[in-house]
Amino acid sequence: MATAMELGLQGKGVIVTGASRGIGRATALAFARAGADVALCARGEDGVRAVEAELRTLDVQAFGAACDVADAAALSDFLDRARSALGAVHVLVNNTSGFGISDDEAGWRKGFDIDVMGTVRACWQVAPMIAEAGGGAILHVSTISALQPALMSPPYGAMKAVLLQHVQTLAVKFAKQKIRVNCVAPGSIEFPGGTWDMIKKNAPPVYEATVKRIPWRRHGTPEEVANAIVFLCSDAASWITGQTLVVDGGQLLT
Repeated sequence: MATAMELGLQGKGVIVTGASRGIGRATALAFARAGADVALCARGEDGVRAVEAELRTLDVQAFGAACDVADAAALSDFLDRARSALGAVHVLVNNTSGFGISDDEAGWRKGFDIDVMGTVRACWQVAPMIAEAGGGAILHVSTISALQPALMSPPYGAMKAVLLQHVQTLAVKFAKQKIRVNCVAPGSIEFPGGTWDMIKKNAPPVYEATVKRIPWRRHGTPEEVANAIVFLCSDAASWITGQTLVVDGGQLLT
């Protein structure tokens, strides 16, 4: 007789960075709906407090703090406070991005400081916490721009590509500590106030051209990416590590 898939996330401690909106917010809420306690950060105080309040309506522990992950000291302080609030950490989701678009010093520096070093530093600090808790999962949020030429945003595609290789290295490094490490590469995801929402309003031809290249003829939702993230971090994905899962409705295929 078939049984429901067991995620094994009830009472687990989860940290999600960049979680005030979009994929990060949807991920934090999805973990909470699965019974996990959640700590989140983002640069904007108001956005953090709003998501923190949403989490608490789901009867889980929630902790939020404004934090720029490019600031090493601020990130370290947030992660220590998150651990204290949660009691133990079993999952880390690295979702922040500087979205460096311009092919200049500023664009590349933003991508390196936020997308790369914000992620690397979080792993340095949180991996021992997860090991102490008996194991768990780390997940990076990349993009399909890391898997193809990114002519409109060279720093963004390149810095996110770094995460794909980083996942493979950490998957081998942390296996003995029972920490699985994976990545998701979303395609074009639309949500209020997000990049594609702005393009839809300000550059309709660009928006429509992108939709036409997606086999499903629509953009994805944050919740669809969040579901993949929660699965990869759950007990249901216990034999999956070092992988990048594309979540794009077939966009990369075209």
